[in-house]
Amino acid sequence: MTHDNLRKQLVALLQWEDAHINFDTAIQDIPETFRGVQPPGLSHSLWQILEHLRIAQHDILDFCQNPNYKELAWPEDYWPASRAPASAELWEKSIHQYRSDRQELIQLALNPELDLADNIPHGTGQSYLRELLLVADHNAYHIGQIILVRRLLDIWP
Repeated sequence: MTHDNLRKQLVALLQWEDAHINFDTAIQDIPETFRGVQPPGLSHSLWQILEHLRIAQHDILDFCQNPNYKELAWPEDYWPASRAPASAELWEKSIHQYRSDRQELIQLALNPELDLADNIPHGTGQSYLRELLLVADHNAYHIGQIILVRRLLDIWP
């Protein structure tokens, strides 16, 4: 496989819908009244999952790009304390930031000057390829959780 083909596959992995629902489909048309509801037996609301996705993806992007990266504290910095967003605007801002950071990760994957196998200079042995695969895998897992919560709340089409 050529480097260009690998880059195209990474981009597809960050946004595709071949093996599972993508982020944009999973998050669309969620009624405001359900965004903070935590179904019985589950640990998080839709808001908490959305914010966790945004925070974790941004953290990985920051790690890849920022030589002054500061590690977040687990788990408190990765999960919002509140079950519901403070406003509809905050919900939309989180979605927008997730999409913006995903686009930056796509640009990182497509950068021909970046050797994906190279270790991140300020890391402890992590490669750019590892981080891109990590974010795609993590996102797929939590997007699946969004679908589960929506089904339990009976708001999945």
